[in-house]
Amino acid sequence: MSMNCKEFLERLSEYFDEKTVAEFQNEFEGHAARCGHCKVTFNTTRQTIEIYRNNELYELPQTLRDRLREVVMKKCSKMAQERATHCCSDSAEDPASENPNSEKPPSR
Repeated sequence: MSMNCKEFLERLSEYFDEKTVAEFQNEFEGHAARCGHCKVTFNTTRQTIEIYRNNELYELPQTLRDRLREVVMKKCSKMAQERATHCCSDSAEDPASENPNSEKPPSR
């Protein structure tokens, strides 16, 4: 039986944890060779594991660092504005929220 993509993904960690038998390893590697999507997943996972095992640090190019910082700062600014808007709109809807000691009018 030939391995499908679902089984490939389900057993990916098993493969990298080296808990597989040789027959499964051959089938696993064969599927990765035939399936472009699984091959990318396999290679990306393998490279990620190697980076963490070796504790390698990669210096990002300055242009990429600048772009990442810009995106993060825009996102943080947007989130802060949304919080401020939400916070202010809550108190505008409920006049008692401005003064916690004030009494609310009776309900009808």
